Amino acid sequence: MDLSNLKPAVGATTRETRIGRGPGSGKGGTSTRGHKGAKSRSGYSRKIGFEGGQMPLQRRLPKFGFKNINRVEYKAINLEVIEALAAAQNLEKVGLDELRSAGLVGRKKLVKVLGNNAVSRAIAVEANAFSKAAEAAIVAAGGSINKVK
Repeated sequence: MDLSNLKPAVGATTRETRIGRGPGSGKGGTSTRGHKGAKSRSGYSRKIGFEGGQMPLQRRLPKFGFKNINRVEYKAINLEVIEALAAAQNLEKVGLDELRSAGLVGRKKLVKVLGNNAVSRAIAVEANAFSKAAEAAIVAAGGSINKVK
């Protein structure tokens, strides 16, 4: 056996259906498009959500909810992540630059430190916001916090 003997499996390939090639082909005349209507015309493309003139679903359903235009979105970082980073890189101060260089935070993201467990060593932490639990845990371990605008 070599490459010149290879063939697709039986039934794996089928010939392309040639439409619009006369009545003898069985696919002539209307070329499988049916009679009249937008779908039978050339250049037809259906709009997403179009329901044949019926009121579309997205317009039948009521609007609801509230979007606060003044919302401030933070990237949440847990204390255990900060402590692991400080231990791995032997840092006394963990700030926004260290978090960004470690790939934990995007360039323009605001950071909020959350306290899900206690800190075992004194670390100076710099972030945009702190939860009360995180603030208490850092101060209790002898560290300091610095809120950055």
